[in-house]
Amino acid sequence: MKLIVQIPCYNEEQTLPLTVRDIPRQIDGVDQVEILVIDDGSTDKTISVAKEIGVDHIARNIRNRGLATTFFVGLNASLKLGADVIVNTDGDNQYRGQDIPKLIAPILKGEADMVIGDRNTDKMPHFSGSKKKLQKLGSFMVRLLSDTDVLDAVSGFRAFSREAAMQTNIVTDFSYTIETIIQGSNKRMVIANVPIGTNPDTRESRLFNSIPRFIARSMATMIRSFTMYRPLRVFLYIGLLFILGGLIPSFRFLIYFLAGQSSGHIQSLILAAILFITGFQVLMIGLVADIISLNRRLIEETLLRVKRIELDHLSSHHKP
Repeated sequence: MKLIVQIPCYNEEQTLPLTVRDIPRQIDGVDQVEILVIDDGSTDKTISVAKEIGVDHIARNIRNRGLATTFFVGLNASLKLGADVIVNTDGDNQYRGQDIPKLIAPILKGEADMVIGDRNTDKMPHFSGSKKKLQKLGSFMVRLLSDTDVLDAVSGFRAFSREAAMQTNIVTDFSYTIETIIQGSNKRMVIANVPIGTNPDTRESRLFNSIPRFIARSMATMIRSFTMYRPLRVFLYIGLLFILGGLIPSFRFLIYFLAGQSSGHIQSLILAAILFITGFQVLMIGLVADIISLNRRLIEETLLRVKRIELDHLSSHHKP
């Protein structure tokens, strides 16, 4: 049983040694614990520091490509390195490495495919009141869209089984946290929560430096991820909203018509026709989007089979 702890990094020369030092190298039920650093085009000495402190593997983006892409690069690299379980943590030493055994326990027991560390953000002293409320609201929205009981949706401290990692695909360029939950739920993965601790802040969050921007991008990720897997439901609701809206001016015109006062109220009939036509068009778009979604699932299934063949080939190639 091999565990790989992957650490996406961008200019983390100061905090990376603290993060690596905190990761346990011996865990019950695990034969090997290896550390993978994924450098996202750092301009400081992150790579040199990673080599000096003795991490097992280093992957590198030539230029900065963002957290979501870097996370996905690490996931694929970990699979190629033969990981049975993959833990993702941040390079800023936010999460306690000593909680890794607790984080992976549900996967080792076969009770979960993905486990997310719950920071219990309500009790985090360095979180402002507005940030706590946003985290709570965001997690609630993700639970609603994913039909899961995830308590801390944007926690980056999470574990994946090998099978879950192979099924995961990232298309957003912002943050992988929300997308992986909605995607995992739609792929019938079992997602569990585990309470974890955090270390004192070492720097300001790079994702949360602008609250309006964070909200906008998080909402966009939620809508895009949900629409990718449930397009018919999304467009059905929107289409019905237009059609129901068209009923209001229709009834208004009908009332005046029956009262013999339809003259001068033709605009209600025109508005109703526009809303009905728009609603019908949205429903048709939903049907087309549903077919495209089905095609996407078939493509993902093909990609999963290709991954399995590739990884099996790598595994057999590395056997003595």
